[in-house]
Amino acid sequence: MLVFLLIIVVVAGGAGVYVWNMMRPLQASTEPIVFEIKSGSGTSKIADQLEQEGLIRSGLAFKGYLKLKKQGSNFMAGTYSLNPGVSYDEIINKLNNGEVVPESMMKFTIPEGYTVLQMADKLSAEGIVDREEFIKLANDPSAFDIDIIKDIPVDEELRFVLEGYLFPETYELKEGSSTQEVMQRMLEEFQTKVDSIPDLDSKLKERNLSLHEVLTIASLVEREVVVDQERALVAGVIYNRIKQDMKLEIDATVQYLLDKPKARLLYKDLKVQSPYNTYLNKGLPPGPIASPSLASIEAALEPEASDYLFYVTKKDGTFGHLFAKTYKEHQQNIAKSKAAQ
Repeated sequence: MLVFLLIIVVVAGGAGVYVWNMMRPLQASTEPIVFEIKSGSGTSKIADQLEQEGLIRSGLAFKGYLKLKKQGSNFMAGTYSLNPGVSYDEIINKLNNGEVVPESMMKFTIPEGYTVLQMADKLSAEGIVDREEFIKLANDPSAFDIDIIKDIPVDEELRFVLEGYLFPETYELKEGSSTQEVMQRMLEEFQTKVDSIPDLDSKLKERNLSLHEVLTIASLVEREVVVDQERALVAGVIYNRIKQDMKLEIDATVQYLLDKPKARLLYKDLKVQSPYNTYLNKGLPPGPIASPSLASIEAALEPEASDYLFYVTKKDGTFGHLFAKTYKEHQQNIAKSKAAQ
């Protein structure tokens, strides 16, 4: 009997030593091991993976420890970084808290008033997108899952279908995001910003305009105005000229058609044949000529009432405008502006 008991003690002791040895942390190392726990992985699979990765001595011992501690049900999927030598409890805490490796991010900014081509050039130079793919996708709204672009009119005269809908903002996306993913994010931001405008539908109904038309006006305001306080006033001038069946004669619409913007347009530039040229055509161009800020969109929705029909940029460095009700007064303002140079 004593011999039998002695054998049991020896076996139990040996088993205990074995278990204790299997549960001991591995030799510490400063070289981290990066591994991914995929969604849906159970505790048994995770334990075996930890053993294979060289982070624990025994997956079986880890499973037993998890069962004893009633742990494992809250492990989160993701990419982790652990150093050999960590204890079971340290591993468990990290997996429970989802302390995953931070994803590498890329950050970029789209200035207000940028066109599709300017965005493509800037983002491709920064290594964010493929320029040609960006331009191609700007004419393929079907490539994106976003409600707000579904109402863009089908119009062959549109230079870029998504012109004006890629919101100007500073973005942060996962490094390696595709061109399509970058543009999808920009469209989502546009949707969010437009949805934040109070009583949008009633304001559109009051103006008897579509969002596309308001966005077109907003883009004209964005490219014409530098001084914030003038946005609504310039929007009002645009409405006034449309109401009186006058050509808008906005330089920015001509600049939009040129390969490279000019400091000063020539008379021959004003004769460029295009539905966007507001020196040749009455009414609004087919679509936006740039991506407007939220401030310009709001100005287009709520223009400032006035009798002004003309404006000219001041040449005194303030970037403001001189406004006029008549062409004669406008000519006088032009003379004043030139004299201030």
